[in-house]
Amino acid sequence: MTAQSTDVPLANIRNVTIVAHVDHGKTSFADSLLSSNNIISNRMAGKLRFLDSREDEQERGITMESSAVSLRFDMMRTGPDGIASTSKHVCNVIDTPGHVDFASEVSTASRLCDGALVLVDVVEGVCTQTIAVLRQAWMDRLRPVLVINKMDRLITDLKLSPIEAYHHLARLIEQVNAVMGSFYASERMEDDLRWREEREKRLEARQTSQNEVDVHENEDFGQYEEKEDVDLYFAPDRGNVLFASAIDGWAFRLGKFARLYADKLGIKETNLRRVLWGDWFLDPKTKRVVGRKKLAGRALKPMFVQFVLDNVWKVYETILGDYNPDAVQKIVTALSVKISPRDLKSKDTRNLLNIVMQQWLPLSTATFQAIVEVIPAPPEAQAIRLPFMLHPEKAVASATPLPPTNDTERALYSCDQSEASEVIAYVSKMFAMRREDLPEYKPRELTADEMRRRGREEREKRAAILANQIETEGTLPGNVNDGEAIDPSSEVLLGFSRVFSGTIRRNTTFLATLPKYDPTLPPSHLRNIPHVGKVQVTDLYIMMGRDLVAVDSVPAGHVCAIGGLEGKIPRNATLWAPSAKGIVVAEEADQQKIINLAGVILQSAPIVRVALEPDNPADMAKLVRGLKILSQADPCAEYFVQETGEHVILTAGELHLERCLKDLRERFAKCAIQPSAPIVPFRETAVRAPDMSPPKTPGAQRGTIHGSLLNGLVTFTIRAIPLPSSITEFLSLNGTTIGSMIVQHRPHSEDSSDSSDLTTDERTEGSRVLSSSEFWSTLSTLLDEAGPEWQGASDRIWSFGPKRIGANILLDPPGKPTTSRLRSRENHTEAVNEDSEVRAEMRLLRDFEGSVETGFQMASFAGPLCGEPVVGMAWVVESVEYNRDTETDAGKSRASTLVGALISSVRDACRAGMLDWSPRIKLAMYTCDIQASTDVLGKVYAVVARRRGRIVSEEMKEGTSFFTIRAMLPVVESFGFADEIRKRTSGAASPQLIFSGYETLDQDPFWVPSTIEELEDLGEKADRANVAKGYVDSVRKRKGMFVEKKIVESAEKQRTLKR
Repeated sequence: MTAQSTDVPLANIRNVTIVAHVDHGKTSFADSLLSSNNIISNRMAGKLRFLDSREDEQERGITMESSAVSLRFDMMRTGPDGIASTSKHVCNVIDTPGHVDFASEVSTASRLCDGALVLVDVVEGVCTQTIAVLRQAWMDRLRPVLVINKMDRLITDLKLSPIEAYHHLARLIEQVNAVMGSFYASERMEDDLRWREEREKRLEARQTSQNEVDVHENEDFGQYEEKEDVDLYFAPDRGNVLFASAIDGWAFRLGKFARLYADKLGIKETNLRRVLWGDWFLDPKTKRVVGRKKLAGRALKPMFVQFVLDNVWKVYETILGDYNPDAVQKIVTALSVKISPRDLKSKDTRNLLNIVMQQWLPLSTATFQAIVEVIPAPPEAQAIRLPFMLHPEKAVASATPLPPTNDTERALYSCDQSEASEVIAYVSKMFAMRREDLPEYKPRELTADEMRRRGREEREKRAAILANQIETEGTLPGNVNDGEAIDPSSEVLLGFSRVFSGTIRRNTTFLATLPKYDPTLPPSHLRNIPHVGKVQVTDLYIMMGRDLVAVDSVPAGHVCAIGGLEGKIPRNATLWAPSAKGIVVAEEADQQKIINLAGVILQSAPIVRVALEPDNPADMAKLVRGLKILSQADPCAEYFVQETGEHVILTAGELHLERCLKDLRERFAKCAIQPSAPIVPFRETAVRAPDMSPPKTPGAQRGTIHGSLLNGLVTFTIRAIPLPSSITEFLSLNGTTIGSMIVQHRPHSEDSSDSSDLTTDERTEGSRVLSSSEFWSTLSTLLDEAGPEWQGASDRIWSFGPKRIGANILLDPPGKPTTSRLRSRENHTEAVNEDSEVRAEMRLLRDFEGSVETGFQMASFAGPLCGEPVVGMAWVVESVEYNRDTETDAGKSRASTLVGALISSVRDACRAGMLDWSPRIKLAMYTCDIQASTDVLGKVYAVVARRRGRIVSEEMKEGTSFFTIRAMLPVVESFGFADEIRKRTSGAASPQLIFSGYETLDQDPFWVPSTIEELEDLGEKADRANVAKGYVDSVRKRKGMFVEKKIVESAEKQRTLKR
């Protein structure tokens, strides 16, 4: 670190992230903090948005990438002896985006910090992303500070009186506390359930081992320890609430006014702080503080209104209202602020207001005081947060912080900075910077000796040219640029990281463990080898917003950027070394216990796919290289190559896609790129409809398909059945549990691809991972409740699909189990049947089980409608027969083709069985939250209806004219929705689109008008009426599949053209 930072004690370091809904003022708020360190001027604070370093960020007015800056400040403290002293502090601040498309940036930033400044717009209140960032802070165990921003809008926009503003603020704080309370209640219920399950397991184990002993229900198990929620909520009198206006540069806590009025009122400062918020009133006669019960009908103002809001309102009304120089001078004198005569005479009253408020209630001072007093220092914070990273299940279940169990954990929990301590750093994301912006490539001022040397070299060069001793194009010996030229505009990937233990130094070697690394196994284990490797830290930087400061070392507790990780770490990793010297001996890492601080929890999964190709085919190598850099530099973007050879990127939304394409064209690939139309995923399913056509197989149940191959050598029967919605939802939520069970029962050579099988749009954030026993017991209960045809079906489950983890089931026939039954493999048991015929059929099934399962996986991965994945279907393999009587010599010679033919036949039979029901498509849906005033409410409804969306709820914000509208909108209809709604409402409404899952479109794609009334109303084709068919045909056309469409109509009809 620099010399200025090493002299700061560890207890005086704070790591904070600023989080909020979009446009709630995060970056403007950060400007005032930067101005306190003279990085920008006070006059530009709140307007410059310094941390928005990208050009498109400044144009759009929103943050797209998180930025970090290290700030220093001095704080005056009074010791026990009453003597005031100044202490130096360092605060590492990370500004994050608020738009839902960039929620992954919030996730990466929160993992590195110990506290969060949660900004809430006082007018808009608690919005969708406010809840999302509060949940992220809760999951990462950050200590939050509530900042109620844009207080000036209560005066200038809503025109509220001080008493009305007080009630509005009280309601707002109650709303935020209600959100925090819901998190606590949810976790408490899970803890209670986990404790009861553990208690029952112990009771069962004791009863089986001691049958003769009576076991009392509560013996030796203690009581459930309930966690306290006292420190959970926000309360102004506790100092964790800031009232601010970032645009005007002021903020305050109750302590500011408590210190101001304590002597005047003759009340202790601590006592006054407790009564400045809430229903407390100052009796003007007795000069005593009384509660509401003792008002006796008197109309007194709450103390917060009388001593705080009235003063702020008075300043605004005096300066921004009818400007009166004498009244302004009186306020300036009363507040003891220094204003130049030029500013007092200026007609720019807004600028005068900013100067007065910034000097009276400086935002940076109030914020830094709140950060120091509320947010813990790294040693205290890591003792609370690190157990949740290392042992999440144990930490959640424990009411008290877990104690360290070894030297590594002791160093982590105490944030040990010593040289001998193990060095552990966490890289939460990779970010790209132009090489020319790195400190070593920036031009610097030359010293006098260097200028003299350069002049001497130039004179010698000119003399040599005149004497024809060298060619004009040549260079002098010893030129410093003899090496290979490096493009200064090329991109460099750096690691955005936090040092948790030890001191990290340049040019040291570390062991990097990826999120899938298993710390219970040694690094040399086969499962860990792909997820561990050595990296060398070549450069270290302290981040200062747009700039970087190169340093030689960074001690624990600080946030920094690390160079040398490009191409070795995909996105996030844990760096480990036994000491500050790094890994010296090659085998040293194998002898130590390496830890894994796990991956980042992403709240929004990428859903929008786009295929890319360069305008010039010769630039394909540039595009591939740029896509690889983009997938590393963006924590939410994903890149892969489809089976067709197309290069596809996955993004979180339309705005995220625009930013990725801009980065590819201008920074990473530097070539012209042609994107395809957005590829939106669909799902296929089938339902029981009232008016279905007769079954395809006469005399059999609906969905039954008989198949044969090789002239009847092998015959089989498969029956398709739609799954109940409760089972489909349960399987969709527990894909992670199914995947972990599959990995445990497959050899290592096959499990390397399991992680990629869990596609991004199937991950669920916030769902608890069940154990295998919990999963099977819950699934059995749901199946038994679904009806008699599903009784005992959990014991017959052969496989899940697609990709072995989806929401489809392949079932065995009753009484004829195969070795592939998942539950029997889980319990290490196998059904035994004494019937010789059944045993023979079981052996036959086992011979063909691989082919049958592969056919099922293919059918569930690409359905019959448009080749999209299937959900909510079950297929029962009722019989598989091998007819030896029809076996001939020709049949024996073709037995080698049997496996492939059986796979394709089973796939086609599964698809045909599904079409025997009433097929449906499921649309990917966005939850759309819009805040709009009453003037544009009708226009918002019209745009949503035009996009085939539906309004779910409408709620009016109390005390304002704003409505919060929640709608469901198909993703396929969402492109251009934000721009259209802004145009229609003249910018008064802006939507937030959050992916919410898949919803069935209740319309048969194969429906055509049949009755006389339908034919009269819709015609013979009814293309416009069948929306589902339009979606299906568009996907089939994109994939190159057959589309039934009449190209020529009435070919024999004479065509006449008018002249």
